[in-house]
Amino acid sequence: MMITSIFRIGRGLLAAALISSTAMVPAWAETLDGVKGKHGIAMHGDLKYAPAFTHFDYVNPDAPKGGAVRLHSIGTFDNFNTFIIKGNGAAGTGFTYNSLMSGSADEAFSQYGELAELVFVPEDRSWVAFKLRKEAKWHDGKPVTVDDVIWSFNTLIEKGSPFYRFYYGSVAKVSKASDQIVRFDFKPGENRELPLILGQLTVLPKHYWADNDFTKTTLKPPLGSGPYKIKSFEAGRFVVIERVRDYWGKDLAVHKGNYNFDTIRFDYYRDNTIALEAFKAGEYDYRSENSSKAWATAYNFKAVDQGLIKREEITHNRSSGMQAFAFNTRRDIFKDKRLRQALAYGFDFEWSNKTLFYGQYARTHSFFSNSELAATELPSPDELKILTPYKGQVPDEVFTKVYQAPKGGGPRQIRKNLRVAGKLLKDAGWVIKDGERVNAATGQALGFEVLLVSPLFERIVLPFAKNLEKLGVKVSVRTVDPSQYRRRIQTYDFDVIVGGWGQSLSPGNEQRNFWGTEAADIEGGRNTIGIKDPVIDAIIEKVISAPSRKDLIAAAKSLDRVLQWGHWVIPHWHAKYDRIAFWNKFGRPKITPTQGNQFTAWWVDDMRNGALKEKLASAKE
Repeated sequence: MMITSIFRIGRGLLAAALISSTAMVPAWAETLDGVKGKHGIAMHGDLKYAPAFTHFDYVNPDAPKGGAVRLHSIGTFDNFNTFIIKGNGAAGTGFTYNSLMSGSADEAFSQYGELAELVFVPEDRSWVAFKLRKEAKWHDGKPVTVDDVIWSFNTLIEKGSPFYRFYYGSVAKVSKASDQIVRFDFKPGENRELPLILGQLTVLPKHYWADNDFTKTTLKPPLGSGPYKIKSFEAGRFVVIERVRDYWGKDLAVHKGNYNFDTIRFDYYRDNTIALEAFKAGEYDYRSENSSKAWATAYNFKAVDQGLIKREEITHNRSSGMQAFAFNTRRDIFKDKRLRQALAYGFDFEWSNKTLFYGQYARTHSFFSNSELAATELPSPDELKILTPYKGQVPDEVFTKVYQAPKGGGPRQIRKNLRVAGKLLKDAGWVIKDGERVNAATGQALGFEVLLVSPLFERIVLPFAKNLEKLGVKVSVRTVDPSQYRRRIQTYDFDVIVGGWGQSLSPGNEQRNFWGTEAADIEGGRNTIGIKDPVIDAIIEKVISAPSRKDLIAAAKSLDRVLQWGHWVIPHWHAKYDRIAFWNKFGRPKITPTQGNQFTAWWVDDMRNGALKEKLASAKE
């Protein structure tokens, strides 16, 4: 299952549903090739919500519509076609589209119909079909058709970002089963997740793109079918999207309580420091804070003291995934696992957490931290069934030890760690000569560059570099603008970066793009590390084909162990809560789901907003 950002790059987990409980005919009784159509599908087990559900539990179905909200984004944009790797995609464009289905935020991975009113899936999940809603239409009034779905799928595979080729790579063919039903047949092999991720397919208008080049960047506002459309913009500065008043899907069950703002404006800022100052000055309304230092020190100002701005930590139970210093193993110096392991001993998380992060974080040891998918104990019998055939091909520690990232805690502990690192480097052929760490065979000096996109990370990297300097390793730090950074990542033009791999509670096909051999050499792919390991490829397929939740957990833990002991990254940290700050003008639902805060279920509260305006006006007098 694919994970994205606070807005799931537009919508993601927050939209989708069956027709409401007032339906006269039980549409889910329809069949296709002997398979009954259903209102949704769960990855494993049963759906939480029955066919006649009226709204998700974590929204307020009576939330008032109206008002404006201002948000922020960092960097710049020059493209509304966010489905290709060219250009810098604009914030908010995802709100203009619909998917066939979409998931709830309080289940591990379940999908409910959005553009599709029914989904047909046989017992063996060898194909999936979707019946489109007759009422679904584009913003120009034309109906959403099966031809649109087929064109969208084929175009994304052929011309879209490389991600789509991996995510939908097990589809053998897509065809028109009837005027309202599109069918996807799969290649041989178990892939139980594929029906659900086909449900995530964003559907694009074939007739619109007939007169526009899909391979090129564009600042022409796109035609969509979603709850919002682009109202106005200035390239690189702001985008305003407005709620579609006659939106065809506004009464769908899980759209109830979502998409409440009349307009959403995204203002662009050069970096987070400037953006934070703009928030304090009232230039935008809501902020998700990703800096522990800012959270601890930057919110001590009058508006907070007066209650005009609220700060909250909202606990969640989603997987934290992995954030880490990521090695580019296409570089010769990083091909040796012993060297990668050695460098990890130079990072002192405990000191950083105490000194730099104000104790706000927990150390990340797993690629699935904060979830039941994390390998935190010795392998279970179910895991051993998966791993034992690969003995001799994976590190012995996979079977005998629980991975823990090196523990620091200050100068004394780091000296011990550096002694361990020195031995590993020597074993790998890197020795000290004239105070410098060099390759014993070639005389090459050991050094590398850490490429950053945010200056916030410099305070973290520089102490790390200082520790490695004691080993004779030269580390430089370079911070570049977002456009340059994005291009260098896409072309793998870096030594070490701060990488991030979000994980859902139901991992699947996206793992091929994260760690798979085929993804390692494709420009714009997510295998930034450059991993090419047949064992990892094989275990990824076991994750994808897992027939039950129990099997998925065993496969994910097995993958976790092999990745951990490959020392592909130097793990960072994670928080078990969302840090948010907002001007006190909003109402929000009482329930927070498993996946955490859902901002598109918030609304502008007229009483709070009026009181806020009065207080601000009084302050100016």
